[in-house]
Amino acid sequence: MRLRVEFTTEPFDLDEAPPHAVVAREVVQGADLDAVDVGPFGNTAEGDADRVLTAVDTLLRQALAAGATRVSLQVNLIDGEGDK
Repeated sequence: MRLRVEFTTEPFDLDEAPPHAVVAREVVQGADLDAVDVGPFGNTAEGDADRVLTAVDTLLRQALAAGATRVSLQVNLIDGEGDK
C-alpha cells in the first residue's frame, strides 16, 4: 500500500523558515520516501505506507518539540500508479 502525506507547520514566518518547519522538512527529506516536494506553504511526500507513517510520527514529535503550535496534515491512500 502506498500513501501520500501533505503537511504544514505553524506559526508561519514568511521571512525565514522557523525551526519547526526546518525540522519537519528534514525528517521527510531524510526518510526513504518518493516524490518529496517541500515549499513555503506546504510539503508533500509519497511512499510505502510503513515508511510514510513512520515519517509522520517522527515529524509530529520533532516539529512540536521544535516549537510548532499546529501541524496540519492529510494522508491519502494511493490506489494505483495512475492516481498520482
